Amino acid sequence: MDVSVQRRIAAEILKCGLDRVWIDPEHLEDVKAALSRDDIRALIKRGVIKKLQKKGISSARVKKLKEQRKKGRRRGPGSRRGAKGARTPPKEKWMNTIRALRKTLKQLRDDGQIDRNVYRKLYRMAKGGYFRSRAHLFLYMEEHEILKK
Repeated sequence: MDVSVQRRIAAEILKCGLDRVWIDPEHLEDVKAALSRDDIRALIKRGVIKKLQKKGISSARVKKLKEQRKKGRRRGPGSRRGAKGARTPPKEKWMNTIRALRKTLKQLRDDGQIDRNVYRKLYRMAKGGYFRSRAHLFLYMEEHEILKK
């Protein structure tokens, strides 16, 4: 049964596309008889003609992948694009290291585990890039017996 005219009018009234207009197959005779916009509006009110929900794109798969990446999965060499220095720039790496070292040195000085002169010396060494990490700093202090108990 051809109800293309009624479908077009319903689409205009419902402010949606033709594909989103749902017509109850049980009441096709009523729809066919509806010729004016008022008739179509009445059918919409009765629920014979409805506007279908928009089709969306599910983000479930994206969320699942994000969760896995958070855990550290899917980050192997095959997933990496860009050079080592592009993923975390050398400057950023340096900033993270030096901030950790300086914070540690300040804490040690304030707690009285190292004196001012040693603090200055180690601070300058850190600035010069002598220490790779906090662990390296502590290793150096142990070897040179700098830390006071």
